[in-house]
Parts: sequence; C-alpha cells; structure tokens
Amino acid sequence: MPTDYINLIEPTPKLHSKRCKLISFALRVFLQFSTLTVTLFTWYFYDYFIAFFTLILTFIIMGIVRSKIRNSVIPPSQREYHYNDQGIADWFTAKELCYEFKEKI
Repeated sequence: MPTDYINLIEPTPKLHSKRCKLISFALRVFLQFSTLTVTLFTWYFYDYFIAFFTLILTFIIMGIVRSKIRNSVIPPSQREYHYNDQGIADWFTAKELCYEFKEKI
C-alpha cells in the first residue's frame, strides 16, 4: 500500500460578483478592526484603564469568533494551514453567504 500521496488542497475561492466582494470586504474589516474600534470607544467614553481590559477581552472574543468562522468553512484537511482575515472572509462568503461559487463547481 503506497503511503506517499499528495493531499489535494482546495484553493481559496474567488468571488466574482460585486455584492459578494463587498460582503467579504465588510467581514474582513470587521475581523481586523473591531478590536481596535471597541477599545477606542471605551477609552473615549470611560477611561484608559477600562479600555486596556476591554482590549484584552475583545482580543480574546475576536480570536474565538475568527476561529469559529474559520473552522466552519475551511475543509478539515486544510485547517492546519494559516489563513489571514481576507482568506477567512473569502472562504466564509463563498461557502455560506454567496451561492455563485457552488453553482460553478
């Protein structure tokens, strides 16, 4: 039995419509900047001491959200590879929100 085989890697889906690209961009911006935005609002309205702990808490929460989104759409054989926020947003948009990707397969 041969054990030297190459696992097929499914490439990151390409989005074609402007609506899907806009959704993916909005999700990417949410994943990248929500931690900083929430921290700055907390600092402005309350105090820098509370903002520091808000930064830590939102960093943990966004890490959980990012990993849940990533693990829900990326194939199990590819989960050990690193994906940035744009890749996660493209996978999620193509697999869950836009059905144009599924029609072209």
